[in-house]
Amino acid sequence: MAKFVIAGKANCPYYAKAELLADYLQKNLPDFRIFKITKHPDEWEEWLEDVCERNMWDHRISPIIWRELLDRGGKGLLLGGYNEFLEHAQLYYGITSSMTTELMMIIAQENMETHTEQELDKENLKDLISPLQVWITSAGSRVCCHLIPLLLSGEVFGMQAEISLTLFDQEQRRECLSNIVMETENLASPVLRTVSFCTTVKDAFLQAEVIIILDDSTDEEVYNMESCLRSRVPLCRLYGYLIEKNAHKSVKVIVGGKSFLNLKTTLLIQYAPSLASNIIAVALGLEGQAKAVLARKMKTIPSRIKDVIIWGNITGNNYVDLRKAKVYNYESAIRGPPGYYHSVLSLIFDREWITKEFVRTLKDLSSTGKQFGGILAAHSIATTLKYWYYGSPPGEIVSLGVMSEGQFGIPEGIVFSMPVKFENGTWVVLTDLEDLSLSEKIINRLTGDLIQEKLVASGDLLTFQPIEEDPKDNTPSPTGLNEEKEQAESDNSDVKHGDRE
Repeated sequence: MAKFVIAGKANCPYYAKAELLADYLQKNLPDFRIFKITKHPDEWEEWLEDVCERNMWDHRISPIIWRELLDRGGKGLLLGGYNEFLEHAQLYYGITSSMTTELMMIIAQENMETHTEQELDKENLKDLISPLQVWITSAGSRVCCHLIPLLLSGEVFGMQAEISLTLFDQEQRRECLSNIVMETENLASPVLRTVSFCTTVKDAFLQAEVIIILDDSTDEEVYNMESCLRSRVPLCRLYGYLIEKNAHKSVKVIVGGKSFLNLKTTLLIQYAPSLASNIIAVALGLEGQAKAVLARKMKTIPSRIKDVIIWGNITGNNYVDLRKAKVYNYESAIRGPPGYYHSVLSLIFDREWITKEFVRTLKDLSSTGKQFGGILAAHSIATTLKYWYYGSPPGEIVSLGVMSEGQFGIPEGIVFSMPVKFENGTWVVLTDLEDLSLSEKIINRLTGDLIQEKLVASGDLLTFQPIEEDPKDNTPSPTGLNEEKEQAESDNSDVKHGDRE
């Protein structure tokens, strides 16, 4: 089958003549096919230069015609311009063109008008497609600068979804926000429709479909754990009210960062109750840290380790559960087909390392904050959003902070990190996993601090009393992280770690 591409300027009479001849050949010859490319005169020179450079052709006039040796977009054989195409039609098919110059000019004018109308229709259709309204709070932070390129890469929401991005922060960050807007525009991302910033509280989250809550900075000085907890309430109350009032009814709210994630998510749900199932806390950052520590111990790649589960307080007292953890493509004496894996616990024979050094390493990483900077926080948020829209990898367990409804014996009314999967635009808690129950003692220790945080923040409890370890308990300790206590800068409020089951 003969496949030809005919390209030319919309107002070119010779393009019009070649087009009419090609239409005739396609209509009367069963094995003759054409594809037309019409370009505006202002775009023609640049387009032609690019095509010739890619194909190493030498052609400078309209039209340009080539024969495809493969499917469209593959390798092509340059035929030339109108004269060469006419000679080809006469030689191979015995057909010529008798179009007059006057008719050529008329058709060229019609082509130009049609092309202009089609371009206008495309622009109008584009305007009718509403872009995805994405808001980022505390947008002057370092995390936001790492997050924006990820959101605009097309990997999170897809290349077909245009984004209208709004950066929200305090008035004193106006200059910083303005600079970030300019840098974002300079990315020239094909999925970015608009980018702007907002410092007016009453206008926050207008028509928002995705809201990303980053770590906030409060103006109030805090001297102890209690004042640190209570300082989170006013902003969460304000955000909850504005989200209920201004955002889209199906808005997705994702809370990320490294301080008080569970508490902030709980408060947001409290003040935006109609969106309870659409407000979540990101746990993938801690999950990634745990995988990296394991990978260094096992001399493998972190991405090969799957199904590490984070239970409890993401930025506080938690339990890194390795009972379901798997490692794929592991270099060992036993190899298997694609999809074959080893249990992580079956390969780490040093159980003392798991119960002590592994726990201590994660605690140190979290408490110093050295390994939870902007890159990790941004990637964790972007990946969680991607899963929320397009589903998590089939069969893979994902950790997520969600409002407890009593699953696994966890008390209701607190945000708790637990195993989930994302599918069909929502998340589902994996309550059907075998051998994944937690003892009552561990649940009490993981939930004790969370319950107290909520009560202290609301003023129903005056002092925060960290859950103390039982010295008589010989069960190994999970990773109970003191990040939130470091944030409070309270030496007298050191939270002890819960126990591994």
